[in-house]
Amino acid sequence: MNDNLSRAFTGQCACGAVAYNVQEPPVIVAQCHCEECRRISGTGHTIGAMFPADSLCLKGKVGEFKYKSSTGSEVTKGFCLGCGSPIFGKNTRSPNYVTLPLGTMDDAEGLTVQVVVFARDKQHWDQLADGVASFETLPDWQPES
Repeated sequence: MNDNLSRAFTGQCACGAVAYNVQEPPVIVAQCHCEECRRISGTGHTIGAMFPADSLCLKGKVGEFKYKSSTGSEVTKGFCLGCGSPIFGKNTRSPNYVTLPLGTMDDAEGLTVQVVVFARDKQHWDQLADGVASFETLPDWQPES
């Protein structure tokens, strides 16, 4: 990942009703192939950048969908009530962090996938990120506090 990431990251949904910004660099960028991410995204995987939750400034009305993940944690997916765009993900496994989809960012320059998780769930028609650590499930890793 680019060393020059000390800038704001901004983004919005497709209809513009929900916008966000974060003032801190992400702790990691992950590509996830789990079944839940695949079904929620409607494609083979999600790619998200994880940020400290207290650095997120969100504007607009967001709906939430909660479910129990295959690893047993509770996951909350935030989405725009108007257009349905995914806005954020939260996981009780890392309660002080929030994940933002790179596809919603105004400028994701400098962000690259650092890790692939749930590679075992990858569909035959999808591809893994090249040259990064890949895990069959979710590794036992937590962001540093």
